[in-house]
Amino acid sequence: MTALPAGNCERFAAKPLTRGGTPLPVWLTALGRGPLPPLDLTGCQRLVVVAPHPDDETLGMGATIAHLAYAGVDVQVVSVSDGGAAYPGATALQRIRLETTRRHELSRAARVLGIPPALSLGLPDGEVADHEDALTEVLAGVLGAAGPDTWCAATWRGDGHPDHEAVGRAAAAACARTDATLLEFPVWMWHWANPADSVVPWERAHTVAVPGRAVSRKKLAAQCFRSQFEPCHGASAPVLPGFVLPRLLAVGEVVFR
Repeated sequence: MTALPAGNCERFAAKPLTRGGTPLPVWLTALGRGPLPPLDLTGCQRLVVVAPHPDDETLGMGATIAHLAYAGVDVQVVSVSDGGAAYPGATALQRIRLETTRRHELSRAARVLGIPPALSLGLPDGEVADHEDALTEVLAGVLGAAGPDTWCAATWRGDGHPDHEAVGRAAAAACARTDATLLEFPVWMWHWANPADSVVPWERAHTVAVPGRAVSRKKLAAQCFRSQFEPCHGASAPVLPGFVLPRLLAVGEVVFR
């Protein structure tokens, strides 16, 4: 496993979600011109997916999760944060309500994907880096208990969101301790990066080929997260603009191995 420098938070912050980010046709043209090699999943006996927030497992790996679960592979999702900071300026009561809502949404999405309920760690949303060492210990325990031939998929260490990068670093450290196979999946890279971006480890990139039924499951599971895709708590706009899910569905699921 090659340790890559992380730290694209400034680039993500400089391209807010109120703007469209890198247009989908740019990605589709590049991926069509130079298709990524497919990931061979045959060696994956168990999969642990580590998601910074409730919904990242679905947005980043939902089709892969559904496909492997359908094939009889044990899939465990670890949801790291409580997801309560999605709306800056929310009152304490609003935050508690949102945390409860997101746990419920995560439970519904897991059922749609065909997997057991997620292990929710409840770390404070937006502050995962402050708990990175403890998170590494927890993940090492989860991976160690899962046994040999376990793969771990976590958000890419360079994804741009502070929580995503912290989760990626903790997962990489836990995999190094347990010899689990590490996969890193981007979520926000598709927003702020571009196909020629030198900070993206394209040499390690693979696409995950899954059948259409798995993609359909991902789309249905994503729709469980209404608190993210519809305005909430009096906000005038949703947390995730309407272009986010279509872009992720169109580019497919990509991992760095």
